[in-house]
Amino acid sequence: MAGQQMTGAEMVIQALKDNDVQHVFGYPGGAVLPIYDEIFQQEDVQHILVRHEQGAGHAAEGYARSTGKVGVMLVTSGPGATNAVTALQDALMDSIPLVCITGQVPTTLIGSDAFQECDTVGITRPCTKHNWLVRDVNELSRVMHEAFRIAKSGRPGPVVVDIPKDVQFSTGTYHAPSPVIEQKSYQPRVKGDLAKIKAAVELLASAKRPMIYSGGGVVNSGPEACHLLREFVKLSDFPITSTLMGLGAYPASGKNWMGMLGMHGTYEANMAMHDCDVMLCIGARFDDRITGRLDAFAPHSKKIHIDIDPSSINKNVRVDIPILGDVEHVLEDMVRLWRAQSQKNDAEAMKGWWSQIAKWRGRNSLAYAENRDVIMPQYAVQRLYELTRDRDTYITTEVGQHQMWAAQFYGFEEPNRWMTSGGLGTMGYGLPAALGVQIAHPESLVIDIAGDASVLMTMQEMSCAVQYEAPIKIFILNNQYMGMVRQWQQLLHGNRLSHSYTEALPDFVKLAEAYGGVGIRCEKPGELDDKIEEMIDVKRPVIFDCRVANLANCFPMIPSGKAHNEMLLPDEATDEAVANAIDAKGRSLV
Repeated sequence: MAGQQMTGAEMVIQALKDNDVQHVFGYPGGAVLPIYDEIFQQEDVQHILVRHEQGAGHAAEGYARSTGKVGVMLVTSGPGATNAVTALQDALMDSIPLVCITGQVPTTLIGSDAFQECDTVGITRPCTKHNWLVRDVNELSRVMHEAFRIAKSGRPGPVVVDIPKDVQFSTGTYHAPSPVIEQKSYQPRVKGDLAKIKAAVELLASAKRPMIYSGGGVVNSGPEACHLLREFVKLSDFPITSTLMGLGAYPASGKNWMGMLGMHGTYEANMAMHDCDVMLCIGARFDDRITGRLDAFAPHSKKIHIDIDPSSINKNVRVDIPILGDVEHVLEDMVRLWRAQSQKNDAEAMKGWWSQIAKWRGRNSLAYAENRDVIMPQYAVQRLYELTRDRDTYITTEVGQHQMWAAQFYGFEEPNRWMTSGGLGTMGYGLPAALGVQIAHPESLVIDIAGDASVLMTMQEMSCAVQYEAPIKIFILNNQYMGMVRQWQQLLHGNRLSHSYTEALPDFVKLAEAYGGVGIRCEKPGELDDKIEEMIDVKRPVIFDCRVANLANCFPMIPSGKAHNEMLLPDEATDEAVANAIDAKGRSLV
């Protein structure tokens, strides 16, 4: 294909093919009609017509996260581009590789406030790794290939290629991808400094109370990185915890697994993080939901940080041994050096450390009150897990209490099976993300564990799921509240429930049927298993309206501004605030 003459629109499609793209999520408009015309005339790249550009972005994120490939979205100029911004920022914060192709008004009209014009490059600069406005058709193929390289390499993230309409019509020379033509200014370092890795191994070997804290960077690095992490845990016998984004890198059934850490993490994970003397942070960025109060975060520990992004090291927490490099390469060296060293860890100290951890585990911080008459949300997730654990299952979530319960009670044994919005906390993420996962894995079981408030933000993508016969399952924990907002109002704002109760929810069963899907409602614990099985067996998109206890709270919880050892546990939260809860019209909610 090198040196072939073609239009800009043809170049876009050819570049997608040359970068092994099979699916594009998009929505047409005037400024991208030449590209859509080319899509119509070929069959190699399948276009998935979403119902909103934000949905295109989240679907591409789900596709990327579940496959390890780059997700691709295609939107028009103006509102098409601005509607994509939420998904771009979401992908940036969670390190998801996306290529977003946007249309732009003709170059002769740029800056004239033309119809559906906006400064796409300016608007998306803060929420992308890099972006381009392509004014010359002869630059288009190079930019397209570079976009895929930058999105995937180093710390993954979103990029934008903005293409004016006249450039799409123009004819120029197309060049196939070439490893020689690279942007010299972006060459992420993948091999870690061996001296620092040796120092890290020595420090870990001398630890009395070690802790491994892994993040989404392990998953992003690939399957081999996850295998090496598991091998290092087995060799060292260190306890391991994970961020929300890192779930699945180490199996939830593993004996060293402490559960998730952070604001709604387990008691044992947070207490061990607080009391450890050496911390190994792998592919995580010390964000505020993990650290709690910074000046009280792991106050007695020496810290080792492995990350491919130099801007993440020493940004929030000062570390003792920073190791810049790709997780897979660094862990490979760590495993090799650990095997080679003669002195292993302090067996007596480790015995005492695990004994202390066992006491923390005995606290059973994920306990909840069972109820024969009302479905507890934690129980709903547990039953969903038990009935789907042996299947080829992928889980997405929206954002809120249901997201935390999913992280706490659904055990992930493998990476790339868990798609959620971590850094940005984007309500409406889960449904379109599930669509993207299902398109990538048509034979798999894909479930969005949703909240009744979040799911309505992108509910229109049910129409897309029906059109493309993507049998996603939307499992709504319906408590009629913006649950996490209500919980914070109850516990931190004097129980003043300001606009967190949704009084006019739709009938989700009828809504599913209106879209051409299947609706199922469950209100009693005794019905739950049978109805979950019914949901699984349906080969069409399903909305499952699981009516759960209205006022259940998500514990453990580290209140804002508190340290890891200042957790609020289920049996420590006062029942008085719950008992006295009333809605906006003065009615008891108990």
